[in-house]
Amino acid sequence: MHPAYSVIFFTTASGAGFGLLALLGVLGPLRLLPADRWFGLSALFLAFALAVGGLLSSTLHLKSPARARFAFSQWRSSWLSREGVASIATMAIAGVFAIGWVFFEATAGWWAAAGLLAALGALLTVFSTGKIYAVLKPIRQWHDPLVVPVYLLFALATGAVWLDAVVAVLAGGSVAVGLGTIIVVIGAWGTKVAYWKRIDQGRSPSTPESATGLGSLGQVRLLMAPHTEENYLQREMGYRVARKHTAKLRVVAGFFGLAVPVFLILAGWLLPTGAAAVCAVLAALFVSLGVVIERWLFFAEARHTVTLYYGDRVG
Repeated sequence: MHPAYSVIFFTTASGAGFGLLALLGVLGPLRLLPADRWFGLSALFLAFALAVGGLLSSTLHLKSPARARFAFSQWRSSWLSREGVASIATMAIAGVFAIGWVFFEATAGWWAAAGLLAALGALLTVFSTGKIYAVLKPIRQWHDPLVVPVYLLFALATGAVWLDAVVAVLAGGSVAVGLGTIIVVIGAWGTKVAYWKRIDQGRSPSTPESATGLGSLGQVRLLMAPHTEENYLQREMGYRVARKHTAKLRVVAGFFGLAVPVFLILAGWLLPTGAAAVCAVLAALFVSLGVVIERWLFFAEARHTVTLYYGDRVG
């Protein structure tokens, strides 16, 4: 599939925002984060900015505002619509949680209930995002049981590194938050490696022989192209990335998204407060870069079975 930059930004930014929101909604009520209003304002503002910015970028992919409005109305059958409804509901509930934290410096009682509901809504939103792709049977690389877990874990991982950065800058850092961040980041990339192995070893059940029903006669080959020049389907559904480039990009994504940030977080524990804060912010930026590369690969490696019509053999 042709990687659309608006969708890449949407899935990475909104994933980080909702992941951060989920962590704030759980860790805040558990008193594992400062109840200080400035900390709450900064962390929640960052979560809202990432989530809203990502959601707004997704409307660019729809091209028309009318399509965006239509997308919200199909929640009974569409995961895209469910994602939109869940995101709006989550934002509303998170707004209530933010009022308690910012104006009253309170994260307990009813405010805690709002935070936990916001966390649940944030995870449901990311779950819906992953399901948008996981239910598409014509694309083998997306119709995989690890797609949704990967989306959820990367949302929590990116949210965790940004939370660690906020804690380091405003609260002097926390070994517990840093350690939890490292565990989630390693878990996310470990699941992604397992996903890569699955799609590398798998094969599409659809072939030109099965599509035409002529397999009993031997291998089916294209006699004449259906078009004289490349069309929209070939550009969007038949996008190719060389295997050697894929392997290199996977290593680059893991280096920036896993190795560098883990090193920076560990190094921050040994450095003065100011230097540790710089390391935490850099770790968040590097993880975000790694996830952008990972998400680009997620789209670029996908092969739609419609390309069988043009003589391709879908992997």
